[in-house]
Amino acid sequence: MESLLVARDVRKLYRSEGGEVVALDDVNLEVARGELVAVMGPSGSGKTTMLNCLSGLDDIDGGTVLVEGRDLFGMSDTERTMHRAQAMGFIFQAFNLIPVFDAVENVELPLLLRGTPPKDARARALQMLERVGLAHRARHRPNEMSGGEQQRVTVARALVGRPAIVWADEPTGNLDSTMARSVMELLRELNEEEEQTIVLVTHDAAIGASAGRIVRMRDGHLESDERQPTGAPVLIGS
Repeated sequence: MESLLVARDVRKLYRSEGGEVVALDDVNLEVARGELVAVMGPSGSGKTTMLNCLSGLDDIDGGTVLVEGRDLFGMSDTERTMHRAQAMGFIFQAFNLIPVFDAVENVELPLLLRGTPPKDARARALQMLERVGLAHRARHRPNEMSGGEQQRVTVARALVGRPAIVWADEPTGNLDSTMARSVMELLRELNEEEEQTIVLVTHDAAIGASAGRIVRMRDGHLESDERQPTGAPVLIGS
């Protein structure tokens, strides 16, 4: 399979008056196009730091990260920001929706920021909301929707630009078990039916078990990397 993401010897340090803390220690990872990868490990193991570094949200102190063959940290800050907007989508635990925008306005925003004509952006946003089962909620604001619906809007926003890779950081962390199962099933459907590449940080073993691959971290290292049969049921909360 073609490698969409290639990380080599990635190192990240956090510096303070008390000294340096190694958050990522020579991390090596490849993700093929179309994979659904769950990143797991105890609190403080480096899961979110790795996501932020491999996506270019945070700088690194050593190593290389290639996405679609392009060196993220060989780019200027402006180039990296543009590349992130064009090639990546993000799903966060806190949703990060704009409260004064309704669902379709939240979803179309990344397209408008990229210069997509408003009419086209609106049409694509409505199509994406329909894909995630929320066409009937297009004109509702976040405070008029459940947590699960808000996270589905976030998924739609992340995917509307047809990104090469989607990064998801604890996307079900603020949801009850029923909503969490619904969102995870949606992510797996998008991965299987549309071959969307997803790297998902989670502490939930049931979510990890539903991914095709589990990468486990400990103390800033990759401790293990296991592929497993796809199609396992999402058993969150059961």
